[in-house]
Amino acid sequence: MGLFRSFVFLLGLCLLQRSNTSFIQLNDNGYEGIIIAIDPAVPEDETLIEQIKEMVTAASTYLLEATEKRFFFKNVSILVPENWKSNTQYKRPKHESYKHADVLVAPPTLPGRDEPYTKQFTACEEKGEYIHLTPDFVLGKKQDAYGPSGRLFVHEWAHLRWGVFDEYNDDEPFYSASSKKIEATRCSTGITGINRVYKCQGDSCITSRCKTDSKTKLYEKDCQFFPDKYQTEKASIMFMQSIDSVVEFCNEKNHNREAPSLQNKMCDSRSTWEVISNSEDFKNTTAMVTQPPPPVFSLLKIQERIVCLVLDKSGSMLNYNRLNRMNQAAKHFLLQTVENGSWVGMVHFDSSASIISNLIQISSSSERNKLLESLPTRAGGGTSICSGIRTGFQVIRSLYSQIDGSEIVLLTDGEDSSAKTCIEEVTNSGAIIHFIALGENADEAVIEMSIVTGGSHFYASDVAENNGLIDSFAALTSGNTGASQQSLQLESKGLKLNSNAWMNGTVVIDSTVGKDTFFLITWNQQSPTISLWDPNGTPMENFTVDTDSKMAYLNIPGNAKVGVWTYSLQAKVDTEILTVTVNSRAANSSVPPITMNAKMNKDTNSFPSPMIVYAEILQGYLPILGANVTAVIESQSGKTEVLELLDNGAGADVFKDDGVYSRYFTAYSENGRYSLKVQAHGGDSAVTRNLRHPPNRAAYIPGWVVNGNIEGNPPRPETDEDIQTNLESFTRTATGGAFVVSNVPAGSLPDLYPPSQITDLEATSDEDEIRLTWTAPGDNFDVGKVQQYIIRTSGSILDLRDNFDDALQVNTTDLLPNEANSKETFVFKPGNISEENATHIFIAIQSVDKSNLTSKISNIAQVPLFVPQADEDPLHPDDSRPNSGVSVSTVVLSVVGSVVVVAVVLSTTICILSKKKNSSRPRTGF
Repeated sequence: MGLFRSFVFLLGLCLLQRSNTSFIQLNDNGYEGIIIAIDPAVPEDETLIEQIKEMVTAASTYLLEATEKRFFFKNVSILVPENWKSNTQYKRPKHESYKHADVLVAPPTLPGRDEPYTKQFTACEEKGEYIHLTPDFVLGKKQDAYGPSGRLFVHEWAHLRWGVFDEYNDDEPFYSASSKKIEATRCSTGITGINRVYKCQGDSCITSRCKTDSKTKLYEKDCQFFPDKYQTEKASIMFMQSIDSVVEFCNEKNHNREAPSLQNKMCDSRSTWEVISNSEDFKNTTAMVTQPPPPVFSLLKIQERIVCLVLDKSGSMLNYNRLNRMNQAAKHFLLQTVENGSWVGMVHFDSSASIISNLIQISSSSERNKLLESLPTRAGGGTSICSGIRTGFQVIRSLYSQIDGSEIVLLTDGEDSSAKTCIEEVTNSGAIIHFIALGENADEAVIEMSIVTGGSHFYASDVAENNGLIDSFAALTSGNTGASQQSLQLESKGLKLNSNAWMNGTVVIDSTVGKDTFFLITWNQQSPTISLWDPNGTPMENFTVDTDSKMAYLNIPGNAKVGVWTYSLQAKVDTEILTVTVNSRAANSSVPPITMNAKMNKDTNSFPSPMIVYAEILQGYLPILGANVTAVIESQSGKTEVLELLDNGAGADVFKDDGVYSRYFTAYSENGRYSLKVQAHGGDSAVTRNLRHPPNRAAYIPGWVVNGNIEGNPPRPETDEDIQTNLESFTRTATGGAFVVSNVPAGSLPDLYPPSQITDLEATSDEDEIRLTWTAPGDNFDVGKVQQYIIRTSGSILDLRDNFDDALQVNTTDLLPNEANSKETFVFKPGNISEENATHIFIAIQSVDKSNLTSKISNIAQVPLFVPQADEDPLHPDDSRPNSGVSVSTVVLSVVGSVVVVAVVLSTTICILSKKKNSSRPRTGF
């Protein structure tokens, strides 16, 4: 804990909320729109900018060669923090922001852990989130450990852009090969080296042979693969691009399908080049015949936040209490969400638009209260969305001649056939459009505006108790400020009361938050009786009651007390709608708060294609495990579907214990917009902070073999892999925006969804039996229970993968499936393998549901039919000796020389003794 607390002040400065929406485009073989953002926690150093340029320039050349002259880097924007000094080279960003960054240059997750990695929690062939590089890595201080930065950038780019995975596996670094030897997990097997234990204490290093584990029959944990420094093998970049000769990805011909690499597990044993060749990038390009130019770089510096609220007050806003609900949500945004230092203006529009407030810089509550007075009180007229947007631009230009990077928050409930006429103008403006659609008829043309400008899209139905409108405004924190400055939503709850007049609940204020804690209560008819108690049972009073807007709020001065806060609301009328929203900020800027981000895997979808819900919970960059996470998905008419999200590495969840909680969503009820809200709760001692390394971290070079001798690097900084520090209780709520679904048929839906693929099948052998374990899939992907399992075995991994139905089937009569996400175990005695010279039994599973729909074939598990041979070293059976830097050939010559000298001495001695003996003994003959 001391280590963590001594380091987190760096991360707490400005940990950024992210989205995977990228502006990267492929144009004439060149990648454009790449954003590399330097985190504000990084100390100012202009050398860093130059090193980024050198890294990407070198990477572009390497990428071109690696992809057979298909791709290069054309232009890159480098985003410089607001807290760095001004420079005439720095321009104001347009749509570029931290939350859209493709590469983040930021402090390491823990001290000394400078490992580059790509945040990747989606399936094979799907794009990753972002690449994380540390300043020390970019500055070249870690080249011995990770190789040249340009080469490694291409390795990480393949993760990010094409959805391939590493061809090594930190959890399974060795395997039993068909050669009946223990081999290092790698691709290709043409990469040569030795397996050794290499330990150093001070300047003294000892090399020893690897010992085998009696249970796994593989090498013990301390064994490492040391590659030869000088090689001729060209593949693979996803194994160790730092080897000079490596300039290619593994392809179908040289791919190592036996190895338990992440690439094999995640991509059905396909090579990385097969996956890349199947990408849209590859399909839409041909090889270049001329050399491309070097990358062009733009330097952009974050500026003050500029926001203009463009609010609809047309006649339809009188329906469903929309005008008042909009004011409640806008007041919450102005009082709590928008950050100090921001400039805020306001425009109202119906069939025309008018400026209500020019830009005001918020520095205290007086500016916030002044803006509250500008909210609309009456509604009437038509809807002219373009008029509202253009007037918003006018407000911004009154202070800034360029509107690059400024934000328009547009709320509308109506259709406007002319809205599409200003899409091009909006796109070229440089401004960012955030769109809040209220009700079923909000115009869809604005969705395109939000997408092309990098803005957010939210939907709020007319079901007020779902609290969608307040949630939407609460999510509009700055994309360029850190988590320590942002308003974090702890609670969002609503209830429609009929016979029961009470709404009771609790909110947890954990120690990472508590500053500017804000309680908001809303009602539909009459102000309820409000009771709020802090963790000590002290009642909180002095709520500000706004009877016109039908809301009451309380801002806790200083830092709110840590613990469970209790509220009780008593309605004063028989039928009432009450909502509670609680927000807070980081208690201490030196300690990163617990944050949660939520999203769907896509913004638009056509039935019956499934969707996936994701929620990521972090403290700093460290994942939070063990939370209870629930997604609430609301359809256009206000119907809600509740899903429990899981971080179990099964079904929709790619990696277990990475802090990303996932689940399939297929319960479509209608066409139109849907909204996502996720709520998380962590109980005492049940929730942990995971200090383990990221799943996709770059390969650390332990050392090189030169002339048979290991030239080692310093050991990789590691924390105990099992360390998971307990956390206190916490609650968080996150809004994941809106998505649109089409082609949903009327009436009941047919069963179209098979069980999800089993991806965590494991096999172990015990004498003549094989034990299998896996996580149960469901009848519909990861929901429900499957009807049966089909288990097949083969002596050939390719035959099992490509001809599963022809492989030998295992009797599973006694195997009764459990509910989805349960742990399954099955033990069987394998039958005779038909393949000659088979060295392994390969096993895979297919699930079948009640409609006879079958899943994809599982990952392939394997059990060796032999005890693999360890490395032989006849010269040094124990191989336990200090590493003095002398080559093996020198050692061999020395040993041979010594043996010769000893032999000569022994021969001479024996000869002399023999002569002496012969002189006193009679000669014997035949």
